[in-house]
Amino acid sequence: MLLSKGFEIEMYTGTPAGEVVGLSDRIVAALNGFVREPDSRNVEYTTPPLCQYEKLLCELVRPRHELRQYLKGLGDYTLVPGSTLALGPVDRFYRSDPSNPYHSYIEQTYGTTVVTASVHINIGLSDPETLMRACRLVRVEAPLYLALTASSPFLGGQVTGSHSSRWQVFPKTPAQVPLFTSHAHHIQWMEAQLAAGTMQNVRHLWSAVRPNGDRRPYNNNRLELRICDLISDPVALLAVTALLEARLIQLIQDPDLDPLTMSTLPLGSRNDDLVALSDANEMAVAKHSLDAELHHWQDGRALLAREWIQQLYDEVWPIAKSNGISCFLSPVKKILREGNEALRWLQQYEAGQSVQQIMQGAIAEVAASEGLLARDLCEPCAA
Repeated sequence: MLLSKGFEIEMYTGTPAGEVVGLSDRIVAALNGFVREPDSRNVEYTTPPLCQYEKLLCELVRPRHELRQYLKGLGDYTLVPGSTLALGPVDRFYRSDPSNPYHSYIEQTYGTTVVTASVHINIGLSDPETLMRACRLVRVEAPLYLALTASSPFLGGQVTGSHSSRWQVFPKTPAQVPLFTSHAHHIQWMEAQLAAGTMQNVRHLWSAVRPNGDRRPYNNNRLELRICDLISDPVALLAVTALLEARLIQLIQDPDLDPLTMSTLPLGSRNDDLVALSDANEMAVAKHSLDAELHHWQDGRALLAREWIQQLYDEVWPIAKSNGISCFLSPVKKILREGNEALRWLQQYEAGQSVQQIMQGAIAEVAASEGLLARDLCEPCAA
């Protein structure tokens, strides 16, 4: 009973030295499947919704391989890992489409705080009330997925003190987003935000998780997890996705798995309390990722992010196994053991490497590993 899955991948383009260079206008004009972000230093591609992880791996790798080949043709350009402008500059916006009024609004309102790279994981759920229940559950557990994917400890050549500098500065909009108690509540809330101007359009809901679909908010068909930093290793990304999918399958099988009914936080203000608890957990994880101390939505107990992830992993492992995806889930254990990208980069920094040296090494390492994946995967998939 696998669900459909797709990804929106935002990446930086630049040089092997780590300089981020805006090339999205040329990329979008030359390659199918790529779209521009408001700042030209970002480019995005989207994978089609698929159920099988083997096919998803091909769809993650192939566009990057094509993009790398195109960038080589332009000059000494490559893809730059991480979710923030690690080496800068961070004080200037490079417009990809100067005539776009929505881009003008974003630049004037948020500046370079939105010039980040990330991965959005979309999971297909067609029943509207199941989707809302899934959004409630994933909202209160979203910090765990950021803890696994944090990859932005640097900004403008400096160590920021946060493992996800992206989520630390990203302007979540609107500032207060409730747990939607029903599809009707979601529609009512969205219409009120649009009328008040706190959202410019239906896409202007920038929270950790949101319902998504072709005619938002009326027709939604998927859950979109937006909190994750860009995770360079596609196999690791599929592991994070398998953890999320197994949790959602568990929720489908158990309709009582709902924070609004399972939480023992005070009943009168439970929605507000769960939102406040989740927001605090998000900020703790943005700071310390796997080592953050969090509070569980069920009863408020304190535990480390890595401990909570391990508990969740153990809980959904039988579900993953029965659905044939346990082999894709298992690399989560490697992340818990060896650390996410932010933790590994910070270890290199503490060992004496500069931010520039770390990023240059990461650029070369990711290029080499993607080259091997493309060689092994893309040709067999295309055949």
